[in-house]
Amino acid sequence: MDPDWLNDIKWNDDGLVPVIAQDAVDGRVLMLAWMNREALRLTAEQGHAVYWSRSRARLWHKGEESGHRQIVREIRLDCDNDVVILQVEQKGGIACHTGRRSCFFRRLEAGQWKPVDPVLKDPSDIYGKDGHE
Repeated sequence: MDPDWLNDIKWNDDGLVPVIAQDAVDGRVLMLAWMNREALRLTAEQGHAVYWSRSRARLWHKGEESGHRQIVREIRLDCDNDVVILQVEQKGGIACHTGRRSCFFRRLEAGQWKPVDPVLKDPSDIYGKDGHE
């Protein structure tokens, strides 16, 4: 049975809520993902981020393949009850499947998206040949 606090969330038509993972120390936005009720409940209970993978249609424990787990320090809900922020400790310093610290590594410059953050580790060294967690 789900805890009552899950009923306060405005889930979308697919039963999901967007979740922002933010570094608990410096506030850098690391990634955006989705959670269903089970993922958010497990995240709160287990203390590490569990997301819903829309592409694989299954629960995804962040770091299950890469080892780059997100240890949750705080869970917050926005004023409209439709976006969650996780304050996390990012293990290994890498949140993005591209091997970068953050998924938000491109900046708009002169009408083009330019990568501005370095690759910290080659994705093939993290995930093998498919390069994605």
